[in-house]
Amino acid sequence: MRILVIGGGGREHALIWKLSRSSSVSKIWCVPGNGGISRQAECLEVDTADMPGLATLAANLGADLTVVGPEQPLVDGIANEFQSRKLRILAPSRECARLEGSKIFAKEFLNRHRIPTAEAYGIFDSFRGAIDTLDGLPYPLVLKADGLCAGKGVLVAKSAAEAAGFADRVLERREFGEGGKRVLIEEALEGQELSYIILVDGNGHFAVLVPTRDHKRAFDGDQGPNTGGMGAYSSEDIVSPLTEEKIIGEVVRPTLRGLEADGLDYRGFLYFGLMLTPAGPKVLEFNCRLGDPETQAIMARVDFDLAEILAAAAEGKLDAGRLRWKPGASLCVVMASGGYPGKYSVGNEIDGLEEVEKRGCVAIFHAGTRCEKDIYYTSSGRVLGVTAVGGTLEAARRAAYGAVDLIQFSGRQYRTDIGLVGLTASRTANVGDR
Repeated sequence: MRILVIGGGGREHALIWKLSRSSSVSKIWCVPGNGGISRQAECLEVDTADMPGLATLAANLGADLTVVGPEQPLVDGIANEFQSRKLRILAPSRECARLEGSKIFAKEFLNRHRIPTAEAYGIFDSFRGAIDTLDGLPYPLVLKADGLCAGKGVLVAKSAAEAAGFADRVLERREFGEGGKRVLIEEALEGQELSYIILVDGNGHFAVLVPTRDHKRAFDGDQGPNTGGMGAYSSEDIVSPLTEEKIIGEVVRPTLRGLEADGLDYRGFLYFGLMLTPAGPKVLEFNCRLGDPETQAIMARVDFDLAEILAAAAEGKLDAGRLRWKPGASLCVVMASGGYPGKYSVGNEIDGLEEVEKRGCVAIFHAGTRCEKDIYYTSSGRVLGVTAVGGTLEAARRAAYGAVDLIQFSGRQYRTDIGLVGLTASRTANVGDR
């Protein structure tokens, strides 16, 4: 197979890293890619906002399959464009991608199909309307900008003043542009968060990927602003069998039935951002693609031919029984530029990568780098996803942080507590099992 991957972050590097190990793959292209991806795929400078242009590129390259990483092309209708030209792509349609593109559309979908989720207090398109409501609500509560905001359009507010400040940023100052035309206000759920991702083939079949847990806040102890993700881990005991049974029965299957009932033919990855509450699993959000950095942790545990599985899903012939997973655990630590997710500098030289690459249990996935004459430089907020596997979560964590210690660049920033919550969790004590 000849495969085209759309995207240029750590998620896409992890996908390409695993695809390049497939005996069924002869060529991989990536648009636009990054410094690290360029070692395993041919990177092409093409406008990822040009859907017809991407379809023409895939046709001219003779790509047998196109895999989409980021959310924006999905919301912009890349699947519709490819399908209209009979090009094989693994991606949900524009209509399906509204589950991620609009928090309000997703909330309405959840309520319509009686899928457990947080109670909504209101939807607002004006600052004054939001302010008039905030004083009478219980705190903490959650405010969500409706559209795509790179994972930063959500705030858990502890007071009316904090909530008003966020509403001002979104609705008055328009910090999130088109993504902030409306704000959804809902109850704050308590429990453990979980990233639960499935692969859907549009023909009634789905396969569950190993569950992961993301760390969204910038600093240790879940402090600081939201980011695109500062690390993730996966382990065999991350959820109990009873919890997973509830997730599939109360969330996954009702969602798939709801999509069918609404006439939405879903094909691709579907991400459930869950809160495991005392009352059971509840949906916080949908993503219509793989998470980042969850993908890095997931790919490290893949023990099957990824290319063949993705091609089968794109053809509507997914066989969940063919997915096999490495036992133990995996863990990804994101190394970011100092100041992220605020202002940060780029162009800083990265040292220590070659020494880390000699370690067999560690993979380095580039999220924001460029390469010049075999020297890597930082080029974005999130720079690297240092990912390790181990027989236990503790072993994977030790290997990942041992590698992080070897990698140096000016202003490097990372959390030191990725996976710690997993070391204290019990397999039989998942929130919601009662």
